[in-house]
Amino acid sequence: MRVAIVDFDGTLYAEETFQLLMRHLRYHPVHHPKYKRFYRSIIPPFIGYKLKLLPEAKMKARSMQVYLDALQKLTEEELNSYFEEMAEEVRKGFNQDVLSRIEQHIADDVHVMLVSGAYTPLLQSVTKGLQFDMIIGTDIPFNGDTIDRRTPIYHIQGPRKNEKIQEALDGKEIDWENSFAYGDSFSDLSVLELVGNPVAVRPEPRLQTIAEERKWDII
Repeated sequence: MRVAIVDFDGTLYAEETFQLLMRHLRYHPVHHPKYKRFYRSIIPPFIGYKLKLLPEAKMKARSMQVYLDALQKLTEEELNSYFEEMAEEVRKGFNQDVLSRIEQHIADDVHVMLVSGAYTPLLQSVTKGLQFDMIIGTDIPFNGDTIDRRTPIYHIQGPRKNEKIQEALDGKEIDWENSFAYGDSFSDLSVLELVGNPVAVRPEPRLQTIAEERKWDII
């Protein structure tokens, strides 16, 4: 079986979902009062990251947790509706070249996986209509019908992507040499190195250098 592993932020979606999430909360007609407290809470980890006291991965994970905490009183249904409100805007930002590759992979009977650190229900909302065989994101823990604040999120980024990919494909015989992966950042490197056909999408400088040195496909 061949696979195609597609990153979301900066790859399928041209921007960063966390910036979109911040804007959505800030200007939301109902939930905007939560924004100030949320913003104050993400400043310390961001400053720690800028001062090189906190690794980028921990800063991002903490920011994702803080955002979820701001929405803690929403039911699962309400949270899904909240994410759905952003779907149309996100779809407008899809990279058409990557979409074309995905459609070709589907036509070629390649197992297509979306793997991202974004919240799983957000990914499910914004990709309705796309035929992903599997979506792996950062799951939101629930206790009954509401967000479980006692259970921290497990933010999917860097090596954790590889971990989840291997878990999802456990027991399947994968033709890695003839498989594909798409990513835009240096943190996607471990996933890109899994396959024989890595594709750098609008890569950041560090990944651009590696892609050029290794003669990878670049979109």
